[in-house]
Amino acid sequence: MKRLFDIVFCLCGLTILAPVFIIIAIIIKLSSKGPVFYIQKRVGQYNIDFSLLKFRTMAIGADKSGLLTVGSKDSRITSVGYFLRKYKLDELPQLINVLLGNMSLVGPRPEVRKYVDLYNQEQAEILNVKPGITDYASIEYFEENDLLAKSDNPEQTYIEKILPSKISLNKKYISKSGIMIDVKILYLTLKKILIR
Repeated sequence: MKRLFDIVFCLCGLTILAPVFIIIAIIIKLSSKGPVFYIQKRVGQYNIDFSLLKFRTMAIGADKSGLLTVGSKDSRITSVGYFLRKYKLDELPQLINVLLGNMSLVGPRPEVRKYVDLYNQEQAEILNVKPGITDYASIEYFEENDLLAKSDNPEQTYIEKILPSKISLNKKYISKSGIMIDVKILYLTLKKILIR
């Protein structure tokens, strides 16, 4: 049922948003050098890596200087990237990931291997479910970049405070999930974006 919900929602979404995709792609190409999409390896269900799609919001090679984005004014972010990130438009290509079957609309946000390797056995249980575009943690840490910007050591803050909290929220979702819960999380995510 969940897979059917994902497919129907994505097909409708991609059909409606096709003009938006084209406009964003053109703006990215005209505003900075590099590809339209940013492809990053993330850890999916059963601890298997997959290629996650995003609209590119950073300068080429920006990820080599750190995987975390610190603050809303990270100098590596392009001018168009600020806007795309603010309204989460850079995440839209993940609808394609959902259609491909390596993501769901709702589920634990997939992490990069560097941080997954820090999970203990209990935390690694969240890898038993398919990752999602949004979840409780995405709502709770909507302003994560700004939180990290206030830290003297963003990496340490992420690993010791934010990551364990995200995992706890993911386990909350896994313990009680369903279509209605997914609809609720999608609604709360959209509400959070529009309130900005």
